[in-house]
Amino acid sequence: MNTKDTLRWGILGTAEIAQKNWKAIRNSGNATVVAVASRTLDRSRQFIAARQAEAPQPVAPRAMGCYEELLAATDVDAVYIPLPTGLRKEWVLRAAAAGKHVICEKPCAPSVAELEEMIDACNRNKVQFMDGVMFMHSERLNRIREVLEDGTSVGRMKRMAFGFSFYAPEDFYTGNIRAHSGLEPHGCLGDLGWYCIRFALWAMNGKLPTQVTGNLISTAARKDSPNPVPTEFSAELMFDGGISAGFYCSFLVELQQWVNISGTKGYLHVPDFVLPYFGSQLGFETNNASYQVTGCDFNMEPNRRQFWVPEYSNSHARSPESNLFRNFSNQVLGGKRNSAWPELALKTQRVMNACYDSARSNHAYPLC
Repeated sequence: MNTKDTLRWGILGTAEIAQKNWKAIRNSGNATVVAVASRTLDRSRQFIAARQAEAPQPVAPRAMGCYEELLAATDVDAVYIPLPTGLRKEWVLRAAAAGKHVICEKPCAPSVAELEEMIDACNRNKVQFMDGVMFMHSERLNRIREVLEDGTSVGRMKRMAFGFSFYAPEDFYTGNIRAHSGLEPHGCLGDLGWYCIRFALWAMNGKLPTQVTGNLISTAARKDSPNPVPTEFSAELMFDGGISAGFYCSFLVELQQWVNISGTKGYLHVPDFVLPYFGSQLGFETNNASYQVTGCDFNMEPNRRQFWVPEYSNSHARSPESNLFRNFSNQVLGGKRNSAWPELALKTQRVMNACYDSARSNHAYPLC
């Protein structure tokens, strides 16, 4: 295979999300998986066999029984790291030292300081770093930006609100890594809140909030967890210009993933901003409601407009996850690094950790 136009990937771990991104790499058109490593050789073999049967890479990847072996491979250009948050720093540092470009799952690290160290290592070793937020690579975002800035659909933005949750079954709290503080210390805030924070930062063109206030509503833990983790969390973010954002994330409320952006002339609603509803079009709507009083008649009209972008929700060459790996691979194959990607990951980490610090201290946390 001509590696000048194909980025060769290794997958470091066999987490569930790696199944989706295996297919995304295959569908990208400019990347291929050449190796998969797990803590045991059998697990790597089983993962590869199952994925090859469903979505085969052009050449079956090699199975490896330890992460070090993959990082030493000379035919691996980049690594995708879906390991638990508590383990990522070590392997991002090792990957960077081995000259491998890195896509790291989110949340990227337990702390801001650790993510700064990870990004510094990537910069020092001249490798690209990016977190794995798929919706950032959706073509729908470009259309949303156009509508937000058209001056009439929303007007001057004032308020953003987010909800992202799923109802976790009982066995979630006995075996899932997201209920273990050593593996996923931020619980639902890291797993779900990261996306809400990221969308807010995107809408604000990367501008950080001046202050955040977090509210730790409930916690839980596996029996082997050192400490409880958030299972319900809410926060308020205050930005310059009188713009505010609020989000609620939870493992205790059934699946929802919506955002509302409200302004002086209307609001924009996205019902599925993280994982798009299944189909070949991604949508959102605006509402410019009108209210008229005529004698005894008080009439409210919604004045809704729907917008559709031709883009597949998942498992397609033109879906957000495939765009993510295509964009990353193009960047690396082009011989240049994109500093905006790690900078935005670090900003997201700063806001998330500030929200958690605020909740635990019961005080608002200034960021600027």
